[in-house]
Amino acid sequence: METNNINSAVEKLAALAQTSRLEVFRFLVQHAPVPQNAGTLATALALPKATLSFHLKTLTHSGLIQAAPAGREIRYSPRFDQMDALVAYLLENCCNGQSCAAIDNEVQIPAMTTPSNAPKFNVLVLCTGNSARSIMAEAALADNRIGQGKFNAYSAGSQPTGKPNPGALRLLNRHGLELEARSKSWDEFSGANAPKMDFIITVCGNAANEVCPIWPGQPTTAHWGVVDPADVAGSEAEIDAAFEAAYAILKRRIAAFAELPLHEMTAAECQQAAQRIGEEVQ
Repeated sequence: METNNINSAVEKLAALAQTSRLEVFRFLVQHAPVPQNAGTLATALALPKATLSFHLKTLTHSGLIQAAPAGREIRYSPRFDQMDALVAYLLENCCNGQSCAAIDNEVQIPAMTTPSNAPKFNVLVLCTGNSARSIMAEAALADNRIGQGKFNAYSAGSQPTGKPNPGALRLLNRHGLELEARSKSWDEFSGANAPKMDFIITVCGNAANEVCPIWPGQPTTAHWGVVDPADVAGSEAEIDAAFEAAYAILKRRIAAFAELPLHEMTAAECQQAAQRIGEEVQ
């Protein structure tokens, strides 16, 4: 086997071995020969633009799709010649020269499984008081239904209030989210014995602008500003509605973050994607 053919096949298979990228490729195939722009793909597949951008870049680099300017936008289409070449390579010398139809159709081929032992990412969510937004984000990140089991989540504040906001605790209870109900100082996570963080995410403007401790390991940082529901006055129902609105934004951002193939991305790509999620996912 030629090394170039092997490398090309591996790159293409790796590009398709991710749920969202496979959906993007299939969508383009289904709508060929009409090229599609990123906006259409994002809407049709319910993908945040930051996530979609990374997937399109990976598919383009593998040669499976091509990008072409069309006025002020870029449109994407599948490269059938590359897909045909991949299939031909995979079926080369198939079945020892016999027809594939001659193989006993009762032979069972083991299903491929995705390794589940990939290391989790440590994420620290910061807010000044660590009583509402950061606590809700921590709980959502740690929840496998939202974070897809990818994260060890923590939260802290520069000036912790000492206890979570009752509105945040009611929200966690309504959504079945578990959390250590404690407001913590960010100093707990800056010492030598603290867990090494991969990501630091601020959810309030004050925390984003404050001088932070020196975090071990130079984690990737991003700002996901959300209006503070703790500032809302009124009935318990009105306060709960404010917390639900803030949580809905955080949940959508965390879901988009969990969808990213973070283990495949460089630190710079992770930072850009995480920051764009904060800017684009509302």
